Amino acid sequence: VQLQASGGGLVQAGGSLRLSCAASGRTFSTYYIHWFRQAPGKEREFVAAISWSTDSPWYADSAKGRFTIARDNAKNTVYLQMNSLKPEDTAVYHCAADPILHVGSGAYKRIYHWGKGTHVTVSS
Repeated sequence: VQLQASGGGLVQAGGSLRLSCAASGRTFSTYYIHWFRQAPGKEREFVAAISWSTDSPWYADSAKGRFTIARDNAKNTVYLQMNSLKPEDTAVYHCAADPILHVGSGAYKRIYHWGKGTHVTVSS
């Protein structure tokens, strides 16, 4: 399994970014694709996830109403559209794949497949 995250960058508060997670190496029809983020000095935290089979999304409270997760089957890619960005959204964003949905505190510890992160910096 290979996951490649991209799309990070520097943006002003209130701006938008779209992150991409390109997946390859297997069939993901039974998987959940997750986005986690890790700010300096903080633990990695759940942001959003999507079921590849049902297209059902899940969001952390911090992401609800601002972020949207979606998938493109043809491109084997999951997107995280981030709007109304805040300085506290600054972090390294990682995508991860697992047959089980992991959304709780410390959930990332149970996920095996990770992509390299992409940096998001939101200036005030």
